[in-house]
Amino acid sequence: MDLLRGRIGALAVALLLLLGGAEASIHTYDREPFREVGNAFLLSGGSEGVVADGADLAAPASSFIKFVNVTFWRTSESAESHAKMAHSTGLVQAILFEAADRDNIGGSAYGGQRSICCTPDLAKLEGCKQGEVIRRPSSDDPDWPFVLETHFSGNHLSVKLEDDEVCITKTGMYNLFFISCDPKLRGLSMSGKTVWRNPGGYLPGRMAPLMKFYVFMSLAYLLVMVVWSSQYIRFWRDIMPIQNWITLVIALGLFEMTLWYFEYLNFNSSGVRPIGITTWVVTVGAIRKTISRLLILSISMGYGVVRPTLGGLTSKVLLLGLTYFLASELLDIAENVGTINDISGKARLFLVLPDAFLDAFLILWIFTSLSRTLEKLQARRSSVKLDIYRKFTNALAVSVIASVAWIGYEVYFKATDPFSERWQSAWIITAFWDVLAFVLLLVICYLWAPSQSSQRYAYSGEAADDDDEEAQSLTKGTDGDVGMVKIDKDRSGGVSNAFSLEDEAEEDKRE
Repeated sequence: MDLLRGRIGALAVALLLLLGGAEASIHTYDREPFREVGNAFLLSGGSEGVVADGADLAAPASSFIKFVNVTFWRTSESAESHAKMAHSTGLVQAILFEAADRDNIGGSAYGGQRSICCTPDLAKLEGCKQGEVIRRPSSDDPDWPFVLETHFSGNHLSVKLEDDEVCITKTGMYNLFFISCDPKLRGLSMSGKTVWRNPGGYLPGRMAPLMKFYVFMSLAYLLVMVVWSSQYIRFWRDIMPIQNWITLVIALGLFEMTLWYFEYLNFNSSGVRPIGITTWVVTVGAIRKTISRLLILSISMGYGVVRPTLGGLTSKVLLLGLTYFLASELLDIAENVGTINDISGKARLFLVLPDAFLDAFLILWIFTSLSRTLEKLQARRSSVKLDIYRKFTNALAVSVIASVAWIGYEVYFKATDPFSERWQSAWIITAFWDVLAFVLLLVICYLWAPSQSSQRYAYSGEAADDDDEEAQSLTKGTDGDVGMVKIDKDRSGGVSNAFSLEDEAEEDKRE
């Protein structure tokens, strides 16, 4: 019986995933069509976590769901099937309920298929009224699930639902459906809007904590930018190319976090989420993620430290970057642009696959390149560089393990919460990836921080005898005779052979 009761909840969520969105937390409907589900015609009006304000009951409510100019339209064929003077020629109901009360909607007669609308058999068993939605009062509040209804009159093509404001006195995940049980209303559509508001503004409950999170992330990136810039300016004559890319990633991270904050701030204050602004923010984020991954890949290949350029691999790296940018951009657009509901869309399930595949391919390429770079450094007996790359490898390994563990937790979280009842902690799922990327960036900044000795150990092939001198140069920053003339002498004398490994021969020719 419990399994049968759960079907209606699963059906409701499936419909939420199928139906595309509105424009903001002010859900706008522009002649949206109803869909036939079982013995009912149904349209999802939204799904959001709403926090009860807990304020004085005499004060104006700050948590509410308001119906504004909601109008239902039926087909001309349906209207003409009724007499002009008929009083009630079609019922449409708005059902608002908390996710915990989903089993109070619908019923099943004699263990058969669960129905949303009352049938003759269910009228005998449940005491419902035939032709209406089956509704049982909640154990917490007999007035919930909340029902608003309106009737078509005569052969009119449209009918307006009475404007109403429903105060939210209990924190929860609320779902709104517009339902008609009249088979003659096939082809029904709806226009108007509903306004969903939390005490802090129009942000849906799941998104609200992210606004504060982006403030902290912006400040964190700003601090890193200040520290990094001071070192960058101080040693600008010795800057390596890889450090320029690190500077770009820090700047993009700061820009992205700040844009997300202002995008959420605008959404929270106005209730409107303009598609253009959100798309711009998402694009900056996709660029930052792409460049970050290419930076890690380039460092793993030894760019700027073991080799001066990527040689023949440059075109492949750029192609991978372009592909990853497109996949990331499409996924982020599907997740954020026009998104209001606290239940993510079905399109994400398809768009996340290419993004995940590219990430897996990048990880494989990164660790393969790291292995080769470590072998080169060991062959040169460059202990300081080898130590840096080993620390970098360990950091990457920890981040990959953390990512895999978090993906497992995310899958568990969503599998055990199909109705988003744990929406208040769902923001952590999104925040983790930004924190992980930031921590990894900190590691890279620490290992490749600008210093007086930066250029002295950039893509040079040191001899074994110069190992102590290299260590002294890197740790103390003292001036030493480690110039390009000495490097040329080492190469001509055959002491060091930086690019003689077989797997790099062809790339060197192309360079």
